[in-house]
Amino acid sequence: MGWHEVEAAFAEAVEKGAIPGATLVVRSGADIAYEGAFGFRSIVPERSPMRLETVFDLSSLTKPLATTVAVMMLTRDAKMRLDDRLTRFFHNFGVHGKGHVTFRHLLAHSSGLAAWRPFYQQIAEVERGGKVNFMASRGAKEFVYEEIHREKPEAPTATKTIYSDLNFMLLGEAVEQVSGVGLNRFCRDKIFRPLELRATDFIDISLVRTRRLEPVPEMFAPTAVCPLRKRLLVGEVDDENAYAMGGVSGHAGLFAPVREVDRIAAELLACYAGRSDFIPQKIVHQFWSRDGAVRGSTWALGWDSPSAEYSSSGHRFSPAAVGHLGFTGTSIWIEPSRGIAISLLTNRVHPRRDNQAIRDFRPKIHDLIMEALGVAA
Repeated sequence: MGWHEVEAAFAEAVEKGAIPGATLVVRSGADIAYEGAFGFRSIVPERSPMRLETVFDLSSLTKPLATTVAVMMLTRDAKMRLDDRLTRFFHNFGVHGKGHVTFRHLLAHSSGLAAWRPFYQQIAEVERGGKVNFMASRGAKEFVYEEIHREKPEAPTATKTIYSDLNFMLLGEAVEQVSGVGLNRFCRDKIFRPLELRATDFIDISLVRTRRLEPVPEMFAPTAVCPLRKRLLVGEVDDENAYAMGGVSGHAGLFAPVREVDRIAAELLACYAGRSDFIPQKIVHQFWSRDGAVRGSTWALGWDSPSAEYSSSGHRFSPAAVGHLGFTGTSIWIEPSRGIAISLLTNRVHPRRDNQAIRDFRPKIHDLIMEALGVAA
């Protein structure tokens, strides 16, 4: 087995329509073991080839690569503690029995909050009611935060795992409140620029509006035709709630090319091994360890780990691995002990979100990659 089998699997996935295209970087220790671009960046309105430089809507990879790293830094600087209750920062949050929820609960998805709410629909209704340009405004973002503060939980704290966007919306709000700057500004100044990432950032819709800063379409992998916006999305966040919040949120909104995703993974691996002080080794170990609050949960802090069966990581990652998926077709899986990181970006939602074929493709391709690296089952 080798990289030829990996390339053949991508070619087959593109041919069968499982994905329009993909970019991949495989890291082994300090070296790039493999990188490649496959298929097409776009298939409508016309086909254009995928490139390693193509920028993707990372969707929920925003959670580990931006929001969680920001929280790591704030805990490092003692500006936030994992076991701080949210009510310390958000005084109205404690209603409906939420007074015991901590940042640790948010990171481990054990807060009891709902998985998702259609906040964008409420914001659209407010705008239709006469509040001009409310959608994607700072006011809309504050509206969402207030709604979450008033939320009634679906389960008591630390009794059930519910993978929740709301948790990470709150973490984004906390980063902004504690740091005194926007989440995008914090991540740019503290994470992206220090790591010399040139194409990784949130796309702030207010800047697009006020300064007419339009993204260059050829740089981006398009996502879906959005029912809300009634257009094909290119360089504009796919997630409706993130869009309604102005493009900058703790749960979604980050854009990046695959080599820069790998750059973040490489730095975290170096921190884990004690070769970098970007984030203290102790903190990375803490965040990459499974949280034990809910029995059977695969969640670490801000990161998932492989499930015993049917993991998207396939069969060759250990239970100590960490990773995350994004709705648009993005993923990252890291094996800390071996120094392996697989950054895989697809836009499987292009042009339609209901294409679920990636569910079978992900474990298969990860197994093939690990085989090519010589990792036994």
